[in-house]
Amino acid sequence: MGRWAPGTAERLQRAALELFATRGFEQTTATEIAESVGLTERTFFRHFSDKREVLFHGQNLLVQAFVDGVATAPPGGSAIEVVGVALQSATSTFPEERRQYSRLRQSVIDQNPALQERERHKLASLASAVADALRARGVDDLAATLAAESGITVFGIAFGLWIRASERRSLADITAAVLRELLDMAAAAAVPGAERP
Repeated sequence: MGRWAPGTAERLQRAALELFATRGFEQTTATEIAESVGLTERTFFRHFSDKREVLFHGQNLLVQAFVDGVATAPPGGSAIEVVGVALQSATSTFPEERRQYSRLRQSVIDQNPALQERERHKLASLASAVADALRARGVDDLAATLAAESGITVFGIAFGLWIRASERRSLADITAAVLRELLDMAAAAAVPGAERP
């Protein structure tokens, strides 16, 4: 196989996930992952800095989908409306055929505290990128931070629902429902006649 054969990273990802799920994350080495698909350890490290990164490869695509959603949202919308557009943009990166992979990936992460921490860091970085994109649109700092953090919380909850074994709705539909619930709760909490500081 050529050094830069297309699809190598994806093959390594699939192999790694299968090995992590059957043997355990800690018990699986980069060499074993590479050898399981007929590659060398050196090839593995051309694509991934370590075996953890196999599970987080492609994060930049998710960040870009969120940022693109913020950038393409119609002008004049509130910060949370813009985040709603960004959420719908991001859900497009998770088509139905990725659901089973995502379920297996999450089961591996759920069994390892270090991977759970890496996942939390990923979500925090995502919220930061969304907040920065909102600020670039002219949204003030507090609103940008609050909308971004809320949006990433919505995404995390929706994603958790999407990977449940019994779930059949699309990630886009679930995300829209979770966002509606958040907005309904916020509206119900508003006290009529109360003055804002």
